[in-house]
Amino acid sequence: MFPMGCTSRACFQNEILSGLTVALALVPEAVAFAFVAGVPPLVGLYAAFMVGLLASIFGGRPGMISGATGAMAVVMVTLVAQHGIQYLFAAVVLTGILQILAGVLRLGKYIRIVPHPVMLGFVNGLAIVIFLAQLQHFQIKLPDGSHEWMSGNTLYIMLGLVALTMAIIYFLPKLTSMIPSALAAILVVSLLVIGFNIDTNTVGDLASIKGELPSFNIPEVPFTWETLKIIFPYAIILAAVGLIESLLTLSLIDDLTNTRGRGNRECIGQGIANTTTGLFGGMGGCAMIGQSLINVNSGGRQRLSGIAAAIFLLIFILFASDLIEQIPMAALIGVMFMVVIGTFEWSSFRIMGKIPRTDAFVLVLVSAVTVISDLAIAVVVGVIVSALFFAWEHARHINVNTYIDENGSKVYELNGPIFFGSVKNFLELFNPQQDPDDVIIEFQNSRVADHSAIEAIDNLAEKYIRAGKKLHLRHLSPECRLLLKKAGDLVEVNVLEDPKYHVADDELA
Repeated sequence: MFPMGCTSRACFQNEILSGLTVALALVPEAVAFAFVAGVPPLVGLYAAFMVGLLASIFGGRPGMISGATGAMAVVMVTLVAQHGIQYLFAAVVLTGILQILAGVLRLGKYIRIVPHPVMLGFVNGLAIVIFLAQLQHFQIKLPDGSHEWMSGNTLYIMLGLVALTMAIIYFLPKLTSMIPSALAAILVVSLLVIGFNIDTNTVGDLASIKGELPSFNIPEVPFTWETLKIIFPYAIILAAVGLIESLLTLSLIDDLTNTRGRGNRECIGQGIANTTTGLFGGMGGCAMIGQSLINVNSGGRQRLSGIAAAIFLLIFILFASDLIEQIPMAALIGVMFMVVIGTFEWSSFRIMGKIPRTDAFVLVLVSAVTVISDLAIAVVVGVIVSALFFAWEHARHINVNTYIDENGSKVYELNGPIFFGSVKNFLELFNPQQDPDDVIIEFQNSRVADHSAIEAIDNLAEKYIRAGKKLHLRHLSPECRLLLKKAGDLVEVNVLEDPKYHVADDELA
């Protein structure tokens, strides 16, 4: 009786009202991101509708909202400026195909390698980006095209309406949960502005949102190798940015709702959404953390809320543009400010002195890069820096215990992994010239991790061979023995009671 996961009338009502709230917040965001990308506002609105609808239906995270985003818009602007909007549509189609391929190849599981400090930095940086994006609405456009900050009564009215919106969102849930507080705040402030004819900026001041149904249109570009060379680099970046932002948002919503989304399905869902959007004149998009938080905080947990948001947005475009354009920007700014407060991990200030300095550095670094550059680059930088810190720290942890066994062989009991960062310390643990004729390296508590480790073992074996001595490697795991096939006759592998190693699989990914 109740579609898309709802089992009761209350759930159905919550999902619909949450979708309406999100749709109202989507309008100025989609228009603003269209301006960033250098395309008409309707191109952004069509993307918000189609990406939001299809990602909600086919994606892997119920309750998550997708649409046109700033992270992808900043990548598009150069392509549009140099080659035109049709090349953008072609790149968006290719972006979707690459994202579907990523899902089919089950690459979504790699979001697991993102360390917690990177996640904290991502969330904090995103909160700052959302906050800074709202400040442009406190500027007035002058006749010569320049902008200046609001002042006097104009500023006071804007701040007062923003404060009223935030107060309603904060206090209303303490009184009732019958209607999402963000939706109630938008309605109250809008009625106040319209009823008292208060002079303040509205959605209509950004651009007209009136339009028709998006129509199918194959991108008007030459289907040649030259075209592919132009759009493929952009498509790769757009696909990566879209998936990183979507999968990180998925992880955040998982934590908030104590449920688990499906990363690989989300990759496929985002791919379907972008491929379709590019064929219907949209600029493409990905998950939107701000709108997703609005949805979750308003009670939206199922796919129905995302579908409802997309349908409401289409209704706005087709039939209700005049009404939506009267919504004061102050109401939507207030909603986004509350999202900022809810998104920022304020506990990160408290834990800064309690966590390792390297983790604190990564947290601040990712936040800063998110603000200065974009989310995808920030996450990649954070993962790389975290990995380097990890490698440096664990390179010092390799050590050895030695003894002579009952057969007169010298046994080196290794502790710690052998990898590119620890090979120098590993080689310094041995003394081929002074060791007896028979030497055993015990790998029960160690592991051969990469090609650098293989080369180190090869070099060590050569030293023992030149010294006329025999080297045994004992208790290697099957994975380690597979890596050591390159060693050939240089080493003698004596495997006894191999330890078992478990690796991450794709289950539930």
